[in-house]
This record gives sequence, structure tokens and C-alpha cells, in this order.
Amino acid sequence: MATTLVKQAAAPVDTAQYAARIDHVSKSFGRPGAQQLVLDDISIDVAPGEFVTLLGASGCGKSTLLNLVAGLDRPSAGTIDVPGGRPALMFQEHALFPWLTAGKNIELALKMRGMAKSERRGEAERLLQLVRLGGAFGKRVHELSGGMRQRVALARALAQDSRLLLMDEPFAALDAITRDVLHEELTRIWSETSVSVLFVTHNVREAVRLAERVVLLSSRPGRIAREWKVGIPQPRRIEDSAVADLSVEITEQLRGEIRRHGQH
Repeated sequence: MATTLVKQAAAPVDTAQYAARIDHVSKSFGRPGAQQLVLDDISIDVAPGEFVTLLGASGCGKSTLLNLVAGLDRPSAGTIDVPGGRPALMFQEHALFPWLTAGKNIELALKMRGMAKSERRGEAERLLQLVRLGGAFGKRVHELSGGMRQRVALARALAQDSRLLLMDEPFAALDAITRDVLHEELTRIWSETSVSVLFVTHNVREAVRLAERVVLLSSRPGRIAREWKVGIPQPRRIEDSAVADLSVEITEQLRGEIRRHGQH
């Protein structure tokens, strides 16, 4: 296979053009001679400040692609360039340390970033305010609701001060009302911080509700099947007619991809 490279330092090209560049990336798993191709020739640019959702059926390689961009694994072919440094990653599970308070979980990320101890408390408090959890610094994880835990996890991701935020179905385990509230919060934070977001989901309405661009992956292996520019002004509601109409169009395309690959 072609030589691969994951770059997370400054590139020799005009890096202001993108926050992440995924260039003809493929990924296979398994031993030589019995490899399974999971991703095939994926090329995506995420512009600075852009919100992109990766959409597709379960098993199409969305999370695998996110892990490659995060630097947790290497592609089998192609290159990935993240010129702003290592991206922040937020998982479906909050992954907070239960023996630390909400604030101390955030402070740990600040410590790993190299921030001086004298500055961490104030910055953690600011980030908790940003996710509308002011006053929760001293709360233990078991004292927080599922939605509050995900807010802390978001604040911890933002504490890494990365210009690219990777989100792997972070709201999938939440009830519909809490998820809708966090959609609003994420849209607000994205607007206020101008961070670039690459968001994985299998929920079509969520993809349209949040993103400026929706990228649909086919199944087995994951290939780019189609992209949509979402021209619906923010703020959006998941029940808006324009969101519903585009969701219907994308769902039909997704169903076609599932039927084409024999997935149920």
C-alpha cells in the first residue's frame, strides 16, 4: 500500500485554508492476506470554523475515520493533516474521572496542556460558565445528570485549546429533550469560539440540525457517497420544516446505500 502519514504540525502549504485535510485515506484491519477494507479513498477538507457531520449506517467506518484524524491510529493509505496541532476528542461516553470533581477534571486537561497551576482554577471556572455549569466546579461526577456530565466533557475538550473538535456521537445516549438542549448549547459554543467541528452521528436529523455540511459515507467499506451543504440559517430547531425536508432527502439516500450493500 501507499506510504501513509498523519501530520499534526504546520504544513508547508497555506494551512489557513483548512482545519483538517483528509487526503485519499484508506484503512484496513487484519493480518496480511486476510485484511478487511473499512475505509476506501476518503478525501474531506474541514475549513476553519466549519461544522461538518459524518453520517452513515452503523459499521460504515465513521468512528474509525475520527480516530485516524485524532491520531489514535494510522491510515493504511493516504495522508491526514491537522495543521493546528492535536485535535480535541469527545466520546459518546463522558469518560470523566469519577474520583475528581467537575472542575478538577477540567483542570487535569489544562495541566496536560501546560497551563500554570495558578491559572487553572480560573480557566476551569470560565469553561464551566461557557457550558452553562457555573457553580458546578466542586460537584462529583455522580452528582451530575447525564446531560451535565456531557457538558463537563465538552468543557474538558475545549480546555485543550485545539482549533479542531472531534465528536463521536456525544449525545446518542441522552434522552430527546436533553439532546435538544445540548444541540442548542453546542451551536452557541461553536458560534462563540469559531472552533472547527467534525461530528460523527447516525441520526440524520441531528446531522442536519447541527452542521453546515453533511457528508454521507457508504457501508462496507466506507466511501463518500454524497455531500450536502446545509443552507438553513442558525439557530435551527430539529422540528423545523426545512430541517425535516432535507432530512427526508438524506434519509432516502442513506436507505439506498444500506440496500446497495445488503445491510439490515
